[in-house]
Amino acid sequence: MTTPPPNLVIHPSVTEPGDGIWFVTPAGFTTLPLEALIEPPTSPDAEKLREALAPVLAAAPDEQSRQSFMANLADAQRMVHVLRVAGTVHCSLGLHCDDTGDGDGGVLLSLFTVGWVATAWAPRGVNAARAIATDRGHTNIEYAELACGPATFSETVRTPTAESGLPRQPLLQIYANLPHPDGDRLAVLTLSTAAVAHREQYRDILRQVADMVSFEDPFSPGADEQERGKKGERL
Repeated sequence: MTTPPPNLVIHPSVTEPGDGIWFVTPAGFTTLPLEALIEPPTSPDAEKLREALAPVLAAAPDEQSRQSFMANLADAQRMVHVLRVAGTVHCSLGLHCDDTGDGDGGVLLSLFTVGWVATAWAPRGVNAARAIATDRGHTNIEYAELACGPATFSETVRTPTAESGLPRQPLLQIYANLPHPDGDRLAVLTLSTAAVAHREQYRDILRQVADMVSFEDPFSPGADEQERGKKGERL
């Protein structure tokens, strides 16, 4: 039995100039314009945000889920403001139905981000290892060799402080540190969610993203034909 190839869409950003990173947008995630998340509601960027969120709201199973999503959006905006200051260059909002065996069918909210961190020059394997060597409280630490090179994975569960303005509930953050071939910076992929009980599923999502990362243009004339079928973004 032959399975037809999936109908995938190439994001326009893959052809933008600049030295960056190519990655696959996770299923169920919608890319958000970062600046729009912290702009006044009447600004042009805020209008772009409303347009970006339209398919997310349309995908919600019912009105209660949409209201719950909007109630959580303000918290997400505060989180993104902090991320932007820390060097985040991409943010996607995840909206998934809790359809696991013991799930309640509600909506699970998460944030997928990509950021750059400058490092002292070192071989890529060394940069990958030292990215987590001094991090306290990280668990499930793993070193891996991916298609794009060496990488380290880890995760934390933290409760926001009262001063942060965020809800005082545990927040799961899963990290993938991918050293750039130039040896002096790291791409840090982070998946954050309050749905701590679903850590296994979110680990799988981030690992799938990291497995597809490329620091070389997969759409160049010499790229493998299979790479041309990916849905990706470039930053």
